[in-house]
Amino acid sequence: MSYTALYRKFRPDTFADVKGQDHIVTTLKNQMKADRLGHAYLFCGTRGTGKTTIAKILAKAVNCEHPVDGSPCNECASCKAIQAGISTNVIEIDAASNNGVDNIREIRDEVAYRPTQGRYKVYIIDEVHMLSTGAFNALLKTLEEPPSYVIFILATTEANRIPVTILSRCQRYDFKRITVDTIADRLKELMEAEHVEAEEKAIRYIAKAADGAMRDALSLLDQCISFYLGETLTYEKVLEVLGTVDTEIFSRMLRCILGGDVSGSIHTLEQLILQGKELGQFVADFTWYLRNLLLVRNSGEEEEVLDVSEEQYRLLQEESRMVDDETLMRYIRILSELSSQLRYAVQKRVLVEVALVKLCRPQMETNLDSVLDRLRVLEEKMEQGIPVQAAPAAAYGRTPAPAAGVPGTDPVQENPAAQPAGKAAPEDLQKIRAQWKMIAGQAQEPFRHFLLNAVPKYNRETGEARLFVEFQDNLAAMYLERPDARQELLQIIEQTIGKTVDLEMILADQKKNSALSEISVDSLLQEAVHMPIDYDDDDEEPEEFE
Repeated sequence: MSYTALYRKFRPDTFADVKGQDHIVTTLKNQMKADRLGHAYLFCGTRGTGKTTIAKILAKAVNCEHPVDGSPCNECASCKAIQAGISTNVIEIDAASNNGVDNIREIRDEVAYRPTQGRYKVYIIDEVHMLSTGAFNALLKTLEEPPSYVIFILATTEANRIPVTILSRCQRYDFKRITVDTIADRLKELMEAEHVEAEEKAIRYIAKAADGAMRDALSLLDQCISFYLGETLTYEKVLEVLGTVDTEIFSRMLRCILGGDVSGSIHTLEQLILQGKELGQFVADFTWYLRNLLLVRNSGEEEEVLDVSEEQYRLLQEESRMVDDETLMRYIRILSELSSQLRYAVQKRVLVEVALVKLCRPQMETNLDSVLDRLRVLEEKMEQGIPVQAAPAAAYGRTPAPAAGVPGTDPVQENPAAQPAGKAAPEDLQKIRAQWKMIAGQAQEPFRHFLLNAVPKYNRETGEARLFVEFQDNLAAMYLERPDARQELLQIIEQTIGKTVDLEMILADQKKNSALSEISVDSLLQEAVHMPIDYDDDDEEPEEFE
């Protein structure tokens, strides 16, 4: 006798055997007992959640000679014929391969004939969303007013593709994803029936990998049992068969990334590849691991939403204190983008390695979450007493500024002949204005963004080397009183023109005494130079300003 797959061998025969769809089972049983059956049903839900199984049970129940509490008895001739697939009362149609108008017309012609035995003719149309537009139109009239002895059961995984005219003629039932606990309990029952020993951890991992589908769980279990036939099924064996990764690897990888250890993360990935792990599955599982960390940090009832062991939960709590929310969201964003790219990629390993380098090196990106991650790294280094360079000046082709107070970095100590930079002249301020985009581009984000939109101004009549930087964005107000921002801009200017300037940063709509009248930039300049400013009638700007 040929072997029967577990999901076929243990397919439920009655409503009581169905797991995880109590809301649907209860409704159908009540309809059976009250004889309030509908003429058309629409079963919606993801794969493996019991749509076809419940459709067959309902088909048996409506034709059963001796139903028990709304369920089929499975003993009468009608139930046995339907169970064996030889009953003419139950017609199963695969809409994926029978999706034309002619196929539906055949159904429309057949419904005119009464069932030879039993009460109802039941048409089960699977993957009904695959029907063509013409086929749906041909089905409409029959579906709306079928003979009293006909019941239609439509099953689909994509209800959004079904026309509204069809939906309005059916009783719709949405099948939920089955919980991990429900799947695990069912797998334990079947393992006992099959006389196979398995670890609790292995069973729960299979239940979780099934992603809410009972059929997928039974298929995965079948695969694992076949690979280790006659042996106890352990957690490690399940990981090996399914090509997945233990959470210990995720913990090791996360610690390498947080420490900026590129070689360590690449070496960990190399070990996974040598073990034959699937890269797409690794990225998906690692993303889920980071999601768990984010929930541990922010949810007060994380134990209810996380399906992990106590040992793993303690590890998640420890690692959640090592990273902040913004960093975790950056990691999840990069891995989510990577997951979509891997579907059609040829060089999957290269893409994963590039993503790991980006995770370890936040300075490679300029968006906000990457900037926050860089700040986290700098703060950790400062707490550890590691000297930190002020800015990666070499990246812009200029010499980095000396670190104050650090021995061996003072240019006067290194080169006694070094002379301090002189004061800028009006022509130097003209150079600053001409090269402003290049100067502003050397600042660090997000200060760079505000500088690029700012307007440099000066008074060439007085010859005073004072530069006014007028910010156009009110958000730049936070930099006006920050000495580090002022020092950074002065340093860039000095290294660009070789001279120092007096700098004043102002807002375009800056106000005096908070709630009083608005002060223009020209008014501030007038106060600074202690002399009136004349306007040219042909130009809105003061003539003496550039």
